[in-house]
Amino acid sequence: MSSKSFFNLKYGVSRKSSSPKTPPPPPPPPQTQPLRQSKSNSPAVFQPNTDEMRRVFNKFDKNKDGKISKEEYTSAVGVLGGKNPKSDVSKAFQVIDTDGDGFIDFDEFMEAQKSEGGVKTADIKSAFKVFDLDGNGKITAEELLQVLRKLGERCSLEACRKMVKGADADGDGMIDVNEFMGLMTRTMKLA
Repeated sequence: MSSKSFFNLKYGVSRKSSSPKTPPPPPPPPQTQPLRQSKSNSPAVFQPNTDEMRRVFNKFDKNKDGKISKEEYTSAVGVLGGKNPKSDVSKAFQVIDTDGDGFIDFDEFMEAQKSEGGVKTADIKSAFKVFDLDGNGKITAEELLQVLRKLGERCSLEACRKMVKGADADGDGMIDVNEFMGLMTRTMKLA
């Protein structure tokens, strides 16, 4: 078990990478940070923003005690569609809970991200699939609302429409994977 499974759990699910080959996606819109590949042709990697990672951590830390318990982690993974959250959580805790206290504190959480090498484009695409409930390659305001409510967020459909509109570069009223990629990497630095 590597820390990669923790990262995948953080975003909800690990999806099989066996998808049909499709033509390369169009380049991202000019207002987003371009995704570049390194000279070695390895996928682009982004360093997460500490403030954003704190917000992710706080989503897991339901009782706001500064640490994520196995129960809190299991709950979050289950909400996001994890297939076997209890088994996955036990494995993740073996790797990430470096002080052995049975909890993941913010330092351990961030260290897991560093040991992972940052956020890879494949991780962002996996996160996209969590929101694309019908699997059509687009996130609608209604899908966004459903997922956010599962995560315990209180928001209206109108607020979700505004969020979609803010990320919708091509004006079709939905967020595609490239728009999502741009949205998720705006505040990240390319590693």
